[in-house]
Amino acid sequence: MNASVAVVGFGFAGLCLGMQLKRAGFDRFTIFEKAPTLGGTWRDNRYPGAACDIPSRLYSFSFESDEDWSRKWAPQREILAYMQRCAKKYDLLRHVRFGVEIAGARFDAAAGLWQLETTAGAAFAARVLVTAVGQLARPSVPAIEGLDLFRGRSFHSARWPEGETLDGQRVAVVGNAASAVQLVPEIARRAARLYVLQRSPNWVLPKPNREYTGMERRIFQWAPSVARIERWWTWGLCEARFLGIKGNPIASAIALHIAKRHLEQQVADPVLRRQLTPDYPIGAKRILLTSDYYPALQRPNVRLVTDPIGRAEQGGLVTAAGERIDLDTIVFATGFKSTEFLAPMRIEGPTGVTLDEAWRDGPEAYLGLSVAGFPNLFVTYGPNTNLGHNSILFMLECQTRYIV
Repeated sequence: MNASVAVVGFGFAGLCLGMQLKRAGFDRFTIFEKAPTLGGTWRDNRYPGAACDIPSRLYSFSFESDEDWSRKWAPQREILAYMQRCAKKYDLLRHVRFGVEIAGARFDAAAGLWQLETTAGAAFAARVLVTAVGQLARPSVPAIEGLDLFRGRSFHSARWPEGETLDGQRVAVVGNAASAVQLVPEIARRAARLYVLQRSPNWVLPKPNREYTGMERRIFQWAPSVARIERWWTWGLCEARFLGIKGNPIASAIALHIAKRHLEQQVADPVLRRQLTPDYPIGAKRILLTSDYYPALQRPNVRLVTDPIGRAEQGGLVTAAGERIDLDTIVFATGFKSTEFLAPMRIEGPTGVTLDEAWRDGPEAYLGLSVAGFPNLFVTYGPNTNLGHNSILFMLECQTRYIV
C-alpha cells in the first residue's frame, strides 16, 4: 500500500489531523494505531475519577463543538464518546489500521518516501509522515527494590483493571499529582485503608466543578454562539494563568493567595497542612485543580505518608524510616515518560542519522513540529509544546492546521 500521508497514533492528535485532512479534501491517508480502538490517553486512563483538568467547553475542537457536556469539567467516558462521535462523523475509521504498531521509519531520499516498518515486519510507504503518539502514552513506574517480591497486585493508574473498585482493600497510591488527586477521593470511599505516598506536595487550586443545568444545555444547543462565547471566555481565563507560571509577580501573588486560602479552608490540622505546603514558587511545577483531594486525605481510613519508600516486601512497602505498611494493592500514579517523545520507534533521516542521535543534546523542532534533516516529518505535541495552563486540544488544532 502506498499512502500519501501516514499518521502514527489515533488519540486526539491523530483524530484532529484526520478530521482536518478530510475538511481540506485529502482522502489518501492512513492512520496506524497499535491498540484495537481509538482514544489514546482517554482510552487508557479509565481509573475511578478520571476527568479533564481543562473545562469541557474548551476541551473540544472549535470546528466540532459539543454542546451537551454534562459537567463543567468532563469525565473520561464523555471525552472518549466525543472522540468516537468525531471519528464516525468524519468517516475516519476506514482510514485506520488498528492493532498495527510502527517500529520505525526511514526516509528514502531517492524515492522521496518514508518507508515504514511494523513490529510484525510489514512495510508501508508514505510521502508525509506524522507522529501523533503524544507524551502521555508510556507509563512511568519507579524502580522500587523488591517490588517483584510483593504478593499483592500492583499497576499503573493508566493500566487500571477493568471493573476494579478496590472495595475493602488496603491500598497504597504512590504519587500525588494530576492523576492521584482524581483517583484518591474515589478509592478513599471504598478501600478499607488508603495510604497516599507523597514525595513532595503540589500547589492546588479549587475546582468548582458542577453539572450543567438542563436549561443551560438547552441554551447551548439552541444558541451555539453562547457556547462559543463561553469557550473563548474560558480560553482567556486559562491563558491568563500563564502569567503566574511565567513568574509575573502580581499573577503569582494572586494564585498563591488562592492556593493558600484553599488549603487553609480545607485542612484544619496544622501538621497535615504543613505537609501539604510546597517549598517552591507556585507555577514552578504543574498546578493542580481539585476540591475533593484535601477532604479525602482527612478521612479516618486515609493517611498521608511523606517518608520515602525504602523497599517492597511480600506483604507491602517499607519506608526509608523502617515503617512497614501492609498492603493488598499498590497503585502507581507516577505519570508518564513524557520526554521520550517517539520511543520506542526508530526514525532515520536521509543521511542515516536517527532522530535520537539528532536530539542527543536535547530535542528541538521548528514550532515543535518540524525537525531539520528529516523531510516531510511532522511531530505533533513535540518538543517544548507541553503546557500547564491551557488546552492541548487548542494547540493540536493549530498544529494540524499548519501541517495541512
